[in-house]
Amino acid sequence: MERSDIISIAKSTLEIEISELEKLRDRLNDDFARAVEIIHSAKGKLIVVGIGKSAHVGNKIVATLNSTGTPSQFLHASEAIHGDLGVIQKQDVVLCISNSGNSPEIVNLVSYLRDYSSALIGMTGNKTSKLAEFSEIILDTHVDMEACPNKLAPTSSTTLQMALGDALAIALMEMNDFKANDFAKFHPGGSLGKNLISKVNDFLSSQKPSVTENDTVKDVIISISGSRHGITVVTNNDEIIGVITDGDLRRMLLKGDDISKVLAKDIMSANPKTIERTALAKEAMNILKENNIGQLVVTENGKYFGIIDLHKLLDEGIN
Repeated sequence: MERSDIISIAKSTLEIEISELEKLRDRLNDDFARAVEIIHSAKGKLIVVGIGKSAHVGNKIVATLNSTGTPSQFLHASEAIHGDLGVIQKQDVVLCISNSGNSPEIVNLVSYLRDYSSALIGMTGNKTSKLAEFSEIILDTHVDMEACPNKLAPTSSTTLQMALGDALAIALMEMNDFKANDFAKFHPGGSLGKNLISKVNDFLSSQKPSVTENDTVKDVIISISGSRHGITVVTNNDEIIGVITDGDLRRMLLKGDDISKVLAKDIMSANPKTIERTALAKEAMNILKENNIGQLVVTENGKYFGIIDLHKLLDEGIN
């Protein structure tokens, strides 16, 4: 098979699924809005039930809902009929996902899902199925064509389930007025959370190199060499006067002047870029990038507090 044939197959797959998504978009109606309202007003959590490929989709929907402010839990249909139904409380809402709506496990389960919960919402491609019969609301995910050439592997149908789950999550986010800082609370260990909530203080260097304005070049070299940042801060009682980098030292030496009388104030760069320790780490990264520098002087109430390093932020996923 030629590469062009492979690309053609991929494009055809996407075209089929895009077409089915457009149909789903066009048939959305008040049933979807009612489902969102029921989930939003529930006193309990959302239980998402599925089996087979729908179970994988259900797990993803639960993950998205939990991270966007809608408490949810996945329940596998085959486990539910063997004891796990106890996870459902009367104040919970159930979203059951099944393309056919007539899988044996679903057929055996739907009456319990309805009776044990406050509401049963069915996401199915078959509006005459057992799942549809027992559901208070039906979210219609039928497809005219699966992308699979044998019409066997769930492809378009699972794409619609996934997309409709995202639509539910986003609508609920808006109803809950769920903001970026709320999102970050549920992602403290990932780069998303770190970029949204981490402060400069979280990534401060343990080293705090400094010299006074009247220190000699030797003092400056010792200070810079004593830290791994290639910089020292010129201070006067913690007031920041300037900075000296190893690049400043090299440029001074290249001039060939007598360095025995050169003081820190003679080679420093005045008015260095600074940031408060309580600022977001992302703000520090932006300053570093915009000014093409590797270190930033950190302050507390305007006084010298420490150093934050570009590489440390990159290593921690701040971008």
